[in-house]
Amino acid sequence: MGPASILINNAGIPDAARAHKVSLELYNQVMAVNVNAPWLLSTSLAARRIADGKPLRVINIASMAAFEYNGHGAALYSMTKAAVVRMTEVLAVEWARYPINVNAIAPGAFASEMMDGMIGRMGDITQHFRRKRLGDPAMMDSTLLYLAAPSSEAVTGTVIKLSLIHI
Repeated sequence: MGPASILINNAGIPDAARAHKVSLELYNQVMAVNVNAPWLLSTSLAARRIADGKPLRVINIASMAAFEYNGHGAALYSMTKAAVVRMTEVLAVEWARYPINVNAIAPGAFASEMMDGMIGRMGDITQHFRRKRLGDPAMMDSTLLYLAAPSSEAVTGTVIKLSLIHI
């Protein structure tokens, strides 16, 4: 087994609170998982790949919440996912001279444990979606595989939005 050549930063936690009700403890927890962890993992692994000259694909999982916020809670989550989008863009620029690609996928409402919690709090939100359903996580597979593949060498600093909500 050789050095790691693909990093998928997929961890994320929601805040499910109005901005003025977010405790310092919750703020620190959400920032640690959603922003600090992908930054530290990406920069640590990139330093090793820069040193050994090996290629690296970093794929960050952002969210459509980085681009849209409806004001119904989770302002902190939205802000952290916007940070992941910007992190993707700036690291791609900084590491462009190396064989390192940094991209992101920004899913909308896809079936997940996090989405189950939101539906539990808010009820069936899918009736407000254009396609009236959640996305199946398998719908993200081809995008993820493409960004990890050698054929995506010319793609870096890109955020691909995947959403059944908007046209």
